[in-house]
Amino acid sequence: MKKTIVTFIALACGAAVQIFAQQAIWGVPSIISPEVSTDRTVTFRLNAPNAQKVMITGDFLKSGVVEMEKDTSGIWTFTSEAINPEMYRYNYIVDGLTIADPANVFEVRDACTVFNYFLVPGEGSRLYEINDVDHGTVAKVWYDSPALGMKRRMSIYTPPGYETSGDRRYPVLYLLHGMGGDEEAWLTQGRAAQILDNLIAEGAVEPMIVVMPNGNASQEAAPGETHFGLVPPTVALPHTMDGAFEEAFPDIIAYVDRTYRTKADKQHRAIAGLSMGGFHSLHTSKQYPDMFDYVGLFSAAINPRVEGSEIYKDREAKLRRQFADAPKLYWIAIGKDDFLYKDNEAYRKALDDMGVKYDYHESAGGHIWKNWRAYLSDFTRRLFR
Repeated sequence: MKKTIVTFIALACGAAVQIFAQQAIWGVPSIISPEVSTDRTVTFRLNAPNAQKVMITGDFLKSGVVEMEKDTSGIWTFTSEAINPEMYRYNYIVDGLTIADPANVFEVRDACTVFNYFLVPGEGSRLYEINDVDHGTVAKVWYDSPALGMKRRMSIYTPPGYETSGDRRYPVLYLLHGMGGDEEAWLTQGRAAQILDNLIAEGAVEPMIVVMPNGNASQEAAPGETHFGLVPPTVALPHTMDGAFEEAFPDIIAYVDRTYRTKADKQHRAIAGLSMGGFHSLHTSKQYPDMFDYVGLFSAAINPRVEGSEIYKDREAKLRRQFADAPKLYWIAIGKDDFLYKDNEAYRKALDDMGVKYDYHESAGGHIWKNWRAYLSDFTRRLFR
């Protein structure tokens, strides 16, 4: 009798596990959302018959948020006006609660928030799409950082054909993320791998290795990818802009030059980043003036938050040393509505007063990924030529 009961329980538990495992197969959404039409309007749908108020918020909306309408079957709908080709993010707000679109499995994380995303096809998003071209390889690698006293993770893109190109050596772009990001940000929201694949296929850029480290010096890796477990992501981490990351940057270069077939000299190294990553690019390149011949500041933070670090002292003297053997390209880009615009304006005046040469690009918009993806597409075209 006991054996029969045990067998029954085992069979029941096995059936329950099987049913649970198959729920993902059976739970296919019955509605399409978002639906991008040929006229570039986009329709969003959410099945929430008991909701009292549903809104959609996203970076494609001029107002930032709009209300959706419910039909008699409980489906909430919103159709946008025609949208320019780009990559966009959005969320729903259901009775005050922000949620993801259950009909859209494509998501990105920005700092502590998860967004759904979609692409409106066309010339403006062509570089961000996975096209029928040869593709590079993205690896998540761990390296030892003696300066920070830990092993850390970074993402590394190698161009199409790297694995079969024999002894060929490649230039390297070190590409840095902003505050709230990590070594995954440029791949997910920045579409860096797609941009490089497509530009290399066009012959518009030199095939290069792209190194995307974690700029949060207190982190081993992105949230959930460390031995600390599933720790919730947070911003304002310690040691993000206090000089620790810049001081430890040679550890990254040493690993990359030792592990990959690089052209290990100043003429074949570039560094660029957005916001906090632009800050790190500015101060790392002036701290080590013989490391990089190409520098890109994308909506860069300029001024240190911690004044005591040796990294940030004597800025003018270090810049004069850096520009004494002038970089081949010192490229500054920012949106007209960016909250860091005034700081960048003051920094450019300081460079003007020193009589040094740089390239400046001003775009529409503010502190947004739309700008940073475009800046990366433009900047990489100018490298290693």
